[in-house]
Amino acid sequence: MKVRAHVFVNGMVQGVFFRSKTQYEAKKRNVTGWVRNLPDGRVEAVFEGEEEKVKELINFCKRGPPGARVTSVDVRWETYTGEFKDFEIKYGYRF
Repeated sequence: MKVRAHVFVNGMVQGVFFRSKTQYEAKKRNVTGWVRNLPDGRVEAVFEGEEEKVKELINFCKRGPPGARVTSVDVRWETYTGEFKDFEIKYGYRF
């Protein structure tokens, strides 16, 4: 079953290659969506794909890459849309 998760990662998660490693892990699992830094220091991401693979990616976010210090991960399950073709890193803070 395909699912969509909107994820917010808290802690020391910027400046530690969190976005690029998340992109690598997503592509490895054939998960689509995006990831970006937020101005308040969090990382935000949207994942779409097979439920098991999305859950694996969320588990990665709970650890992060070496150097990250994740304090919490807020996951909001949303309706799968299939709108993404790939997984990208977003830059900037447009809401």
